[in-house]
Parts: sequence; C-alpha cells; structure tokens
Amino acid sequence: MSKRILIVGGVAGGASAAARARRIDESAEIIMFERGPHVSFSNCSLPYHLSGIVENSDDLILMNPEKFKKQYNIEARVNSEVIKINKEEKNILVRDASGQAYEESYDYLVLSPGASPILPSSIEGINGSNVFTVRNVVDIEKLKSYIDKHQIADIAVIGGGYVGVEVAENLCLAGKNVSLVEALNQIMNPFDYDMVQILHKEMMDKGINLILSDGVKNINKDSIVLQSGKTVSAQAVVMAIGVKPETSLAQEAGLEIGSTGGIKVDHNYLTSDPNIYAVGDAIEVYHQLKQQPSRLALAGPAQRQARAASDHIYKIPHNNKGVIGSAVIQIFDLNAACTGINEKYAKEAGISYDFVYIIPSDKVGLMPESNPLHFKLIYEYPTGRVLGAQAIGKGNVDKRVDVIAAIIQMGGTLEDLKEIELCYAPLFGTARDVVNHAALVSLNLLYGRFKQIPVTKVRELVENNAFIVDVRERDEFELGHLNNAINIPLSELRNRVDEIPKDKPVYLHCRSSQRSYNAAMALQNIGYHNVINISGSFLGVCCYEYFLDQISGREKIVTEYNFS
Repeated sequence: MSKRILIVGGVAGGASAAARARRIDESAEIIMFERGPHVSFSNCSLPYHLSGIVENSDDLILMNPEKFKKQYNIEARVNSEVIKINKEEKNILVRDASGQAYEESYDYLVLSPGASPILPSSIEGINGSNVFTVRNVVDIEKLKSYIDKHQIADIAVIGGGYVGVEVAENLCLAGKNVSLVEALNQIMNPFDYDMVQILHKEMMDKGINLILSDGVKNINKDSIVLQSGKTVSAQAVVMAIGVKPETSLAQEAGLEIGSTGGIKVDHNYLTSDPNIYAVGDAIEVYHQLKQQPSRLALAGPAQRQARAASDHIYKIPHNNKGVIGSAVIQIFDLNAACTGINEKYAKEAGISYDFVYIIPSDKVGLMPESNPLHFKLIYEYPTGRVLGAQAIGKGNVDKRVDVIAAIIQMGGTLEDLKEIELCYAPLFGTARDVVNHAALVSLNLLYGRFKQIPVTKVRELVENNAFIVDVRERDEFELGHLNNAINIPLSELRNRVDEIPKDKPVYLHCRSSQRSYNAAMALQNIGYHNVINISGSFLGVCCYEYFLDQISGREKIVTEYNFS
C-alpha cells in the first residue's frame, strides 16, 4: 500500500523533503501545503531585489505548483494554511484561500513551518504601515513597492544580523539614505569584536549610518526614536532583529518543544510523535562543538534535515553529526565567512582556547586583484583541536572557511590542518594557503615557540608607553605608525640590536606580522626572552581602531591610518 505524506511548508525544508520522498517512492501520494502564494522561492536572495541585482521579483520563485506536479508528481497547495494537527486521528485541518476548512489524513507528516520575524510589542508604532519585515516574496514586493510609490529617501533597518545587513546594503546600493540600528555593540554576532570592526568600517565608508549599542523605542511616520533619545530620519522601517520558530501548530498538537524554544526532534528529525517529523528553522538542533541544543536558521542544514527525515520514513539510515554553523555574506566590497564557535562563545562556555589572527595575501601578490585576507583561527588548548574560523577580505573567504568547516566536522587538529593539501595556482591562492599558514602560526604558539599579543591590547601598550619596535622599512613607517614606536627595519635589525633592551618587554610589529615574527625569532636566537609579536600588526591595528576612533572621537594611537 502506497504511503500518504503531507508536508507543512513549501520552502527549503518542505520542498526538499517532498522531492526526496518522491525520488525514493514513485507510488507515494505527496501533498505540500504553503500558507503563502509561493512555494520553493529563494528566500536568501530576497534583499537583492531591493538593489535590482535581482531585477524581477518573479525570478525569486524557483518552482510553481504546476511545475511541481508535472516534474515530480507532487501536489503543492498554496494559500493553504494548516491550522490544526490531530495526532490520534492522523489528520490535519487546512484552511484554503476562500476561508473554508477541510481535513486531510496522513501516514506521515513533515513539519517545515519556518520562523517568523520578531516584532516587539513594546516598540510604539511597530504595527504602522511604514514598518516591514523580510520573510518571503510578498514581503519584499510590499517593501519595494512602498519605497517606490512614496519615493522614500530615508530608511532605517533595525537589526545587524545577516538579513538586516543585506537589506541595508542593498537599499544603500539603490541610492537610499540608510541607518542601521543594532542594540548590541556590534553587527554580525557570529564574528568576534576584533574582526567585525573591519565590517563596521566598510559599512561606514560606503555611507551607512551605523548606530550601535542603541535600540528602538518609537517608530513614527517619518522618524524613529532610539532608547538613547536620539531621533533618526526614516520614512520606512525594516525590522530584522531576529526570528522565532513557528511552533504554535506543534505546541497545540502536544508535540514536545525543546529548551531553546524549537520543536524537539531526535536523531532522525522525528518529533515526540512517531508519525510526525520536523525540519528547518522551527526545530531544535544539536551543535557539535557546543555539545548542547541550539537553533540554526540556515537553508543548507534545512535541506540536509529534510533529506534525512524522508530517508527515515523509508528506513534509510542517517548519521546525524549535528551542526557547526557555517555562513558567508558579502558586505559591499568585502566578503565575510565564519564557521564553528567564536572567541566570545569559547569564553562564555569556559572552553580553554587560543587563537591566531593573520593577514596574508589571498593570492600571489603580483597577480591582479591580490588583496589582504584577514583570518582568525580558534583552537582548543592544549589539544590543538580546531574549533572555528572567521575570514574577511575581497577574495575567496568561503573557500578557506569551508576547509576549516570540513576539518572541524572530521574532528581535526592543527597538525591535520598544517598538512592538508589544497589546490594552488598564482591566480587562485598561494603555495602555502591561508589555512596552512594559520595552522603553522597556531602550532608555533601552542608549542611555545613565540608569544603574541592581540590588536585589542595595543592601545593599552601605546598609552602605557611600552617599548614597541616597528620592523617595516623606513618609507612604510613614514606613511603612518604607532605613536610611540621606534623604527628598526628587519633589514637593519642585526646591526641595531644594541638599541633593543633586554630588561623589559619588547613588542614587535610590521604590516601583517610576518616580518615581525622573523624579527622575534632572530632576537630569541641571540638571547632575547622578552619579545612579543603583535598579532595582526599595523594593518590589523588600523582596521581595529578606525571605526571606534570615528564614533568616539578619541585620540588615535597612530600618526596616520594605512589600510594598504
């Protein structure tokens, strides 16, 4: 007897579950219910309609019900909201576009309702006609239509996560005056505070009015009022402060909800009912590194979960390794990617860790479009197990972070990363790739071959008049340097060691830490035991200090910034 599989939700998770079930079983009856007018649309591409990168909103729709039926023999019912699950009778109650309700029975039910934008009722004016969210094609069409119809110039985006940043960027590219408001002290929370300053600078340089450590109190017709009392001009407001899992249907049916607020599922994405599965943004997942329940609203994991759930219906085994949280974003001219856990979480969880921050070239320096790649690698101390990475630059950051993601999921260490063999040609990378380089530096630290201090501590060094040696060449030094640094180029170091004290700490830096590392090793080999390399060096210091200097008006610790 053929199976009857009903699926609630027709985007990444739901559509993938339906397609996988059909590939396994041609005789199954598969019906997918979507409360909106579209199924299988590219929700990650929604913000790009605002700038015209995706010119036609119809292009966001990947598959329509007719195509689903013809290609996969799957019935996709749009404008059909599932309003109740009857577990005992194994049926659901559906409300169609006319408002009529009807029942459908199932052998197996797959829930993929997604997550909905958070709209705090405490914000006065949150339900105004000029307030928008970005969840589906209808949302993005409403926002763009409103902006165009009313010739909106000033727009506020509330929330500095992936969606908020992408919406802000695309509105800016469309020529709008954009304010991005974030209640935390940084955007892009998966990135550490030191790394995210690079992104803060990029957004400010491209004209975004970036407001941090402040929340929204009131939304008016032509402005917003912040918790600080500041008023920001805005005729339209986009709320992107986060999402909450759509669990009301599951809760009302008596399905178990996890500690994070998502639907609790087992190894096979089976809920507390033996005939109901759940996948996607609405569920609780297991984080491989944090070793605890978590939530992860990403399309890639949702598709893998959907495949596993459909496989389990047909008794096909699945090895659930959990998630690690790999993501990438483009912010104007920069690409930023991350995976695993960051330094913030390692501290909060009490995980013993260390990290390196390096800035090698993303390809051979004499090649066109060779650029610095800011790379932070986090590893467990003292085991050397790789825990996470963050990469920011104009080149292929995703390639490097994907390598780290694979290493993490295989339980790899710095020694594994050091030896991993990757593709090389001058136009694509360097013979010693960024990830190999990061492993080597990390192993030198782990084995105690040298000491480092992060860019976050350099202001304190300068203000306390620490002994800092800049080993760049004189012409580099003259273009900008730390206020109290002395210039002893690496090429002159061996003839000028008498200028370097042995009775107090000596901090070394160059442009990106490579030459200063060589200087540190040379000094150690002739009897210096108090030399410390500044991680990230002058380029890293400039990137870390710049945005904070601009918004605070504090005295800068460099004579001139240099970002080249």
